[in-house]
Amino acid sequence: MTEQLLTQQETHFTWLDITNPSAAELEAVAAQYSLPDALVRDCLEPTHLPKFEATNGLSFVILRVFSMPESTQADTIQELSTKIAVFYTANFLITVHRRPHPVLSELKSVARAPGQECNTPAEVAIHLVRYALNSYVQPALTLTKELDDYEAEIFLKQEVPNALQGLYFLKRKASAAKQLLLLTRDILLMLRRQTASATVHVTLLQDTQDLLVKVETLYQQLDGAATNLMNLYLSLSSQRTNEAMRVLTVFSAFFLPLTFIAGIYGMNFNYMPELTWKLGYPLSIVSMVVISVGIYVWFKRKGWI
Repeated sequence: MTEQLLTQQETHFTWLDITNPSAAELEAVAAQYSLPDALVRDCLEPTHLPKFEATNGLSFVILRVFSMPESTQADTIQELSTKIAVFYTANFLITVHRRPHPVLSELKSVARAPGQECNTPAEVAIHLVRYALNSYVQPALTLTKELDDYEAEIFLKQEVPNALQGLYFLKRKASAAKQLLLLTRDILLMLRRQTASATVHVTLLQDTQDLLVKVETLYQQLDGAATNLMNLYLSLSSQRTNEAMRVLTVFSAFFLPLTFIAGIYGMNFNYMPELTWKLGYPLSIVSMVVISVGIYVWFKRKGWI
């Protein structure tokens, strides 16, 4: 669906918004506005990463808007984000996306108002970068809450829960977001260079830069905390396994000599010492008890039990 959000009669540029376009529809718009074929192909690629490209007065931006999927096992960039492509010159702005974004209508209203911030297509592009960055904040808080829940389970429960898979997918989400934010940083840098001569953009760019630093910090902390918690989980699992092996070793140490005595006197030979001795059975039992007590005292002194 193609919608003309702004005309040059309303503001200083034309804004064309295209939602979920077909290849033919986008090719028609490309022919009308002389858009390069390579950029149009990038626009149609659903898995394309964020980028900024400028050629012959035309600027092209791809942004990834982050969103938390319903599936907890979603960890790819395509599952975790949706794409917004932006073509703009001094005279027109074209936005292309598959999902509806309410921010576009809000920016249209701002651009119509005289004296507001969106007086040029470049300013709209900066606002869209800010919108994309804001989309990372709530997922970061959600993932931080999930990480706190995993941490409480691991530390407070008697047994280590099966949390390794959940921690793995959480870390994958944080790593994907960090990758997208790193590429978005490059976009913001190119926009800063492009609009360096326009002083009206300084405050907007600085606010967007501050937002980028905030979001990057959130995901860096999240990624580091998830890595540390995974390592701690593996250490606790190993510790529990070692404790179980120690208990089994202690039991084996107790029963090994007792099994040896029982095995010796369980042999069916005719000529064996003490076979006909009346005190043989009580003496073997007493010997087993003495050996068990001796092993217990020795382990106690060593601090093994």
